[in-house]
This record gives sequence, structure tokens and C-alpha cells, in this order.
Amino acid sequence: MTSRIEATFARCRAEGRAALVTYVMAGDPDPETSLKVLEALPRSGADIVEFGLPFTDPMADGPAIQAAALRALRAGQNVARTLDLVRRFRSGNGETPVILMGYYNPIYAYGVDRFLADALEAGIDGLIVVDLPPEEDDELCLPALAKGLAFIRLATPTTDERRLPAVLANTAGFVYYVSITGITGTATPDFGKVSDAVARIRRHTDLPVVVGFGVKTGAHAAAIARGADGVVVGSALVDALFRSLDAEGRAQGGSVEAVSGLVRELADGVRSAAA
Repeated sequence: MTSRIEATFARCRAEGRAALVTYVMAGDPDPETSLKVLEALPRSGADIVEFGLPFTDPMADGPAIQAAALRALRAGQNVARTLDLVRRFRSGNGETPVILMGYYNPIYAYGVDRFLADALEAGIDGLIVVDLPPEEDDELCLPALAKGLAFIRLATPTTDERRLPAVLANTAGFVYYVSITGITGTATPDFGKVSDAVARIRRHTDLPVVVGFGVKTGAHAAAIARGADGVVVGSALVDALFRSLDAEGRAQGGSVEAVSGLVRELADGVRSAAA
């Protein structure tokens, strides 16, 4: 499954640009709208999709993604239904990498062996599980790698030279650099510091380094893309979807386009920074 990730970064490198990685929450605000949004992301310029696995206590996420998780849970979203959405997406798209991003509790409750088998069957390419540190690699990371699923690790501004080798030891697919100290969607990164941090990480790994947390506009995406292998945007897309909903939190006719339009702006920003 990691071949889709590798092929995507190879294609972006050949085009002289960074990859655009987009995050949305599975099941937000309802399963059918969520599928339409997922399908629209690649058509609008996304190269890789991160699909959020709803959880009641997402400790790394800011208010926008917390609210999206609660909307999805209220609509009945769970692990099995999330994998089913990916399965349905795969019936029309066999090329775009899909990374499932979330927390370990729902996976543990589902059962690790069952989860990995079902994730592979559904067409998942990799996992980001933010609350499993390297010391817990036996729990999920190593079994996932053995099955051919990329296990993508996060590095942060506080990941120093002593800690970085442990973070990178069993990482596959790409390295996700968190550009701020804090939760998602709450601050704008210092783009000069981000570039320096990416260069530091590259001295330790040949994997692509993508940057997320705090990227909201095409201009932000362009600034990050000049120094990274990929740009991740999540909270801004989740918020765009939220602002399109009616007073009862239901999707409207322009809900998918609200996300697609921002993705096109972000894709233009990334491509404007091409070498």
C-alpha cells in the first residue's frame, strides 16, 4: 500500500513541487456528504487524503476538528463505517493515497488484528495515530508495517536531536512535521523556522517531510511548499465545511463546493511555489 504514497511523492517531485495533503473528518456531518467531500478532494487538487477517525477525546486537535468529530459521532460514524467510506471511495479512485488519522482507543476497541486486515481490504495506505509514541511500537506500529501499511510519525518543534532518531526509527511513508507548539488550527506558523526545522529533519531521513498545523490559505500553503515536500491542511477545510451547514448542522447544496473551493486555492498556492 505504501507504493501509492511513494508514487505520489515521486510524481510531485517530477513536477518540481510539494504535495498537497488534505484532512477531513470521516462522517462529518453525515456519511453521504462525507463521501462526496472525500471524492471531491483529489478532483480539486489534493494529492494525498488524510481521513479523520472520529473520537470523543482528540487531545491534539483544536475546536474545529473536535466539533467535527462530535458531529460525526452523533451521525453514527465509527471505525467500521469509516473503513466502508474508504472502500466506497476506492471503487472510483485507485490512485490517491488515503491515510487514516486518529487515536488508538477506537482501534484498540475494534481489535488490532481485525483493524489492520480490514484497513488493508478497504484500501488504506497508512496510519497516523497521534497518541502512540515510539515506546509503544509493539502495539500497532510494527504490526502495521509488517502488513504493508505505512506508520507515519509526527515530529514537533520540541523534538530535539536526541529524540528525533527514536521518532524516525519505524516511520514509513513520510514524516509529518507539526509546525506549531499546540493543537490544530489555532495559530499561524513562523515560516522561516519551519524551513529550518524541515532541513534539520532531512539530515536524519530520506523520507519526504510534510508540514501541517496552522496552514489556512493558499499563501500559507505556498510559503510552506517552498521548503517542504508536502503541505497538510485540515482545520481550515473542516471549518469551511462547518460554515456551509444549516442551523441544525445539516449539509446544504454548497457544502461540498465550500471544501472544494478552498482545496483549489490551496492547490494553486502549492503549485505557485513549484521550482
